[in-house]
Amino acid sequence: MRRIAAWLLAAAWAAPVLAVVERGAASLSAAEIVDKNIAARGGLAAWQKIRTMVWVGHVQTADGAAGELPFLLEQKRPNMTRFEVKGQGVRSVRGFDGASGWKMRAGRSGEPAIEAYSGEEVKFAREAGGIDGPLIDYQAKGIMVSLDGVDSIDGRKAYRLSLAWPSGTSRHVWIDAESFLDIQSDRQARDNRGRIATVVVRYGDFRTVDGVQIPMRIETSSAMAKSGDKMLIDRVALNPPLEDRQFARPAMPHRRRGVTIDIPAPASGAPSSLPAQHGSAGEAARPGH
Repeated sequence: MRRIAAWLLAAAWAAPVLAVVERGAASLSAAEIVDKNIAARGGLAAWQKIRTMVWVGHVQTADGAAGELPFLLEQKRPNMTRFEVKGQGVRSVRGFDGASGWKMRAGRSGEPAIEAYSGEEVKFAREAGGIDGPLIDYQAKGIMVSLDGVDSIDGRKAYRLSLAWPSGTSRHVWIDAESFLDIQSDRQARDNRGRIATVVVRYGDFRTVDGVQIPMRIETSSAMAKSGDKMLIDRVALNPPLEDRQFARPAMPHRRRGVTIDIPAPASGAPSSLPAQHGSAGEAARPGH
């Protein structure tokens, strides 16, 4: 279950060796870098028009034993999230309704088990930034952003921003100095033994979906793991109809009914070129932000 949480947290946010460049190399302020990042991602107005967003894709696990696990991620403003992954006869779901969260795991036999989010999980979900992440409208979200320096990541110059929440949470986000898209972020998390570890999230394969830039490949790793997991997004839908009750904790365990999402036919090479209807992640994430 903790691994499922890590995939979800990466979606909302092999760690490389960073070569630090002198702070003087940065000629832009933190606010200017954020403005350029928002513009590169499609612009503030385009993101504000997005009320709901759905990703359909699959996870490639680090050990390879589980193969490719299909997932379904649904988000709705202001800060509701539902993440479902299915594979090897097991279905796991995590939901957050903006105030409280829940997690469910169902196996081949027996009733699904539903648990409430821990205090730490609720805190992270509240601070995840919703559909557009922490940088868009960061001031309204109470986040302080400062420029830490300039690094080289995989040979590319990147601005290292430090983000601080009123709660005391702090993270870093790296912005490519040429494209001004997100390259990487990090956060602190507990591993299976309760130890604090730095989780690094890498973003790649950005594609345009209805005017906004979304990373179609998200890789997660930590210093305590030999290799990382990879989330690959196969299809994106913006503003499909999603009801609030889909994010609420189920009153009793049951199989969730499917949701129909209309996705227009894309131009050649666009990511959302699959059939327009899906239900659970196991039914919908094939084929292969």
